[in-house]
Amino acid sequence: QVQLVQSGGGLVQTGGSLRLSCAASRNIFSINAMGWYRQAPGKQRELVATIINDGSTNYADSVKGRFTISTDNAKKTIYLQMNSLKPEDTTVYYCKAISGGVAYWGQGTQVTVSS
Repeated sequence: QVQLVQSGGGLVQTGGSLRLSCAASRNIFSINAMGWYRQAPGKQRELVATIINDGSTNYADSVKGRFTISTDNAKKTIYLQMNSLKPEDTTVYYCKAISGGVAYWGQGTQVTVSS
């Protein structure tokens, strides 16, 4: 089992930056893939960025060139660096880990970008 605890987020102006963190309860080497998703009210949860254990990354087209996913294995943490934020990035962000075919989710964190 994996517990994920998120931190970061908050309120920022258009064009600003934020960093989200997601700390796992155990070594992320043993986790097959981790990622960030977001979900607006009334909409499906959508992929933002993922990273698998060989270091390969994948991004939604809407965030390519602005967001960067990274890991710190020693801290058992993944990050989402979000630059050039836009009002349409406003929503709740969730981290996700897949281990042994099971998906685990963080508690969610609100990101609000003011225009």
